[in-house]
Amino acid sequence: MVQPDMNIEPDFSRGTDGLLPAIAQSASTGEVLMLAWMNSEAYAETLQTGYATYYSRSRKRLWRKGEESGHRQAVRDIRIDCDADTILISVEQHGAACHEGYPTCFFRKRTADGWQIDQTRLVDPATLYNKPKQ
Repeated sequence: MVQPDMNIEPDFSRGTDGLLPAIAQSASTGEVLMLAWMNSEAYAETLQTGYATYYSRSRKRLWRKGEESGHRQAVRDIRIDCDADTILISVEQHGAACHEGYPTCFFRKRTADGWQIDQTRLVDPATLYNKPKQ
């Protein structure tokens, strides 16, 4: 039976520097697309816009998925784990999820012969990033 649990939200105080891991999963296949980080501001923007927004630890700012590439993630469902310290986002991925142009960030597979790429690159990242401004 479904029970309302209205008083629970992700607990950003549990994460280092207020960041919680956010796992993006394909709404259609269930495949894990990527792992990123969210702070309370990124989470609030995700809820408000319906598109995934993360916190970039390297840039030290909000990162709206697809802001450069156009490869956005439309949010279909959001879940939190039992401890409210991990976020699972079910998304409709538009374009490549990975900045290297692959459908997911998990395109390398460990085999008996070592690491192998087992996915086809969807787009050359050089055509998406660091384009000169016009």
